[in-house]
Amino acid sequence: MTLVAMMLPVMAQQVEVTSVTRLLGHDQVPLRGFYPVLNPTGDRLLYQTAESSGMEMCDMTTGHVATITTDYVAGNDACWGGDGKIYFVTQQVGDDHLVYRTGQCFDVEMGQCHRLAEPQHGAVRAVSATRGGALRAPTGTYRSSADIGNAAWTQGNRLHVMVNGEERVFSPVDSWAGYLWASLSPDGRRVAFFAAGKGIVVIDLRGQVTAMLGNYEMPCWFDNDHLVAQNAKDDGHQFVSSQLVLLRADGSWQAELTKPESMTMQPTCGGGKIVYTTIDGLLHVMKINIDQ
Repeated sequence: MTLVAMMLPVMAQQVEVTSVTRLLGHDQVPLRGFYPVLNPTGDRLLYQTAESSGMEMCDMTTGHVATITTDYVAGNDACWGGDGKIYFVTQQVGDDHLVYRTGQCFDVEMGQCHRLAEPQHGAVRAVSATRGGALRAPTGTYRSSADIGNAAWTQGNRLHVMVNGEERVFSPVDSWAGYLWASLSPDGRRVAFFAAGKGIVVIDLRGQVTAMLGNYEMPCWFDNDHLVAQNAKDDGHQFVSSQLVLLRADGSWQAELTKPESMTMQPTCGGGKIVYTTIDGLLHVMKINIDQ
């Protein structure tokens, strides 16, 4: 069901929200979840289940839903590799009351899950790359192949960028609490990330800042020139508003995609689609048209 279509003019550009629909399963039952992650072509979606924080995958064409894991997956601990596989981290509390994290990979075509790193205490991170994926862990780094292509990830207040097999480390802006949510633009020429206290930063592959986009969270590339992000406000205890915004990557333009009172959040982009959820876990699919 299409909910709304509207024109939002700002400066010389316009963005038209052409449709917003609830994401439905194959039985036409609305799907619920958090931390959605579209693959680059926009035909498959990962999300954490609202009930148990396990993870499911929805075929966006057929609505078929498959369970990837019933183990706990923390927010943003899953990604699509350039090889079409899913790289993710599960976690559990041991008998010693410490959290142990396990790096895993799900082969979508084979329907099989493989353990890539044994349970260990400490940070284990899944990294998406243009030709595969990787896991960074205290015990070492796993790569899906010798050449995983280009990648970007954060560690504390450092941004790591892999370019043609060369790892570059940058700290382009000061941040009191570090960096999050790094991603390469579709053409691989820029990296966007969030710096606490500064907002969304865009750099080139030499680590030079090309734009500061404002204090928004969870940036994702819609195309090479635009990103979608979350603009959430809280009172120190809970969210009081949350909306999606469209940002031009050079910092020259921005527009609302949803209203603050909509409590919409956690955007992901792929194949010309935007998927997001609400504070209640209601998954939606948005399509837009950008008039250059």
